[in-house]
Amino acid sequence: MKLASLKHGRDGRLVVVSKDLTRATDAFIVVPTLQAALDDWERVAPRLADLAEQLEHGSVPSFRFHEHDCASPLPRAYQWADGSAYVNHVELVRKARGAEMPASFWTDPLMYQGGSDTFLGPRDDILMADEAYGIDFEAEIAVITGDVPMGADLATARAAIRLVMLVNDVSLRNLIPAELAKGFGFFQSKPSSAFSPVAVTPDELGDAWDGGKVSLPLLSAVNGEPFGRPDAGVDMTFDFPRLLAHAAKTRPLGAGCIVGSGTVSNKDADGGPGKPIAEGGLGYSCIAEQRTVETIRFGEVRTPFLGFGDRVRIEMKDRAGHSIFGAIEQTVRRYGG
Repeated sequence: MKLASLKHGRDGRLVVVSKDLTRATDAFIVVPTLQAALDDWERVAPRLADLAEQLEHGSVPSFRFHEHDCASPLPRAYQWADGSAYVNHVELVRKARGAEMPASFWTDPLMYQGGSDTFLGPRDDILMADEAYGIDFEAEIAVITGDVPMGADLATARAAIRLVMLVNDVSLRNLIPAELAKGFGFFQSKPSSAFSPVAVTPDELGDAWDGGKVSLPLLSAVNGEPFGRPDAGVDMTFDFPRLLAHAAKTRPLGAGCIVGSGTVSNKDADGGPGKPIAEGGLGYSCIAEQRTVETIRFGEVRTPFLGFGDRVRIEMKDRAGHSIFGAIEQTVRRYGG
């Protein structure tokens, strides 16, 4: 089934969305918000699934579904932890700032805890005070969990995955080096993230979901021009059960925890850095990666970070070409206070 939260109060108004993303029906007769559903998933999920089936058959009241009316599926969450499962991306962006790549990054997941109190809606503007921050998008996959016990093994972690969605993990690249140099992690350099209009249960992905990753291209565009289409199932060093088990090593994760994959990134067929789409490659899921490749290939950066007025779109389509999660589409605007 497909679930969305329309903008309403702090935690949204939960709706069940049709498979083709054209219609929706209110879920309030079952549960008012997505967080409430996750808190009581075993009891509530079958009732929501019944509502989804009735929606497909036209046997419940429905209304036109508009993605721009959506908050993120969880407008705020108890936890948002973002991994770096695509180690190719980590290697490239570290190279860009002259940081050595520890060998342990290939065997132990990298993860940071982000701000989860003010997520952006999928069509909300990205408001920034200064272009000089180095504004970048990062196209990612994320899962929403049920309760995960501390010390969970991979099977337990896999069983705790409730929903899948897309992420734009906005990054301020020019603030990152000085912030990380303090030795205490990201904060100002990681502003509010945005998530796709719709979160889906893993069964909606069919054979593209193997229990741990999504094997479909993740599409991103900047100002209407294709920017990236790497396959999210390729070069994923750590799948979602591994990321969840890592996050739960020393503490339990509460229902409604969101865990991201990190920027989706593929190597080129020859094993080197990927090529831009304009050159027949799969492109990139963030600008920083393209800038690093340009430096490697040409000795200089040729692509600027995002500026005011620039527009980013992130989407994933099934093998028939239909949008699965709806699209994140955001414009960078100047923050006026």
